[in-house]
Amino acid sequence: MKFVNIGFSNLVNSDRVISVVAPDSAPVKRLISQCKERGTLIDATQGRKTKSVIMMDSDHLVLSYLSTDVIVSRFGECEEE
Repeated sequence: MKFVNIGFSNLVNSDRVISVVAPDSAPVKRLISQCKERGTLIDATQGRKTKSVIMMDSDHLVLSYLSTDVIVSRFGECEEE
């Protein structure tokens, strides 16, 4: 089990991540609002602008202020270790 820092010392289990997407498209915005209603949205932005959305296999969405490129590179570093 490997954890990846997604900003502000918040960590996610890399084995449970399905995808990392940008929050700009309408389908992702709908997904965010649906998860907020269901209570499965985790906001790890600390009040900053959301730059990426991490989809977990547990139907949770994690919002991060780091860009998708930065998060994906951190997942790549995790795989190399």
